[in-house]
Amino acid sequence: MNIMDDLNPLAGTAHLLEEVDKKLMVLLRDGRTLIGYLRSVDQFANLVLHRTIERIHVGNEYGDIPRGVFIIRGENVVLLGEIDREKETKLPLKEISVDEILDAQRREQEQRQEKHRLISKALKERGLAVNTDIINEDFC
Repeated sequence: MNIMDDLNPLAGTAHLLEEVDKKLMVLLRDGRTLIGYLRSVDQFANLVLHRTIERIHVGNEYGDIPRGVFIIRGENVVLLGEIDREKETKLPLKEISVDEILDAQRREQEQRQEKHRLISKALKERGLAVNTDIINEDFC
């Protein structure tokens, strides 16, 4: 990196221009995973994905929900990467229907909530104040 890169406000996001028309995976701050073709990017790293799917993973299964054109605010992007088409076909994952993956996701979420409830109960029984913000999967 040179001094001009520090002065150029597009230096970081300008590199995204090289990814236009490539198939990308985007992990959002809310935990969703989107896969689509990057069509546009601006100076704030806002993205426009085309032919977008939302991929939901539960264990070694996944399901894809078609989302079409998807506009993503740059501040919501946690991770962005190009999809390797060769490796994509060799994934050790099983694709299931949208209804099945949504049902599996609901069951997984219910199990996680039950674990959180049990942890909260155990902490309260020991006289500890419970901060539910800190109870996450690291404790489960």
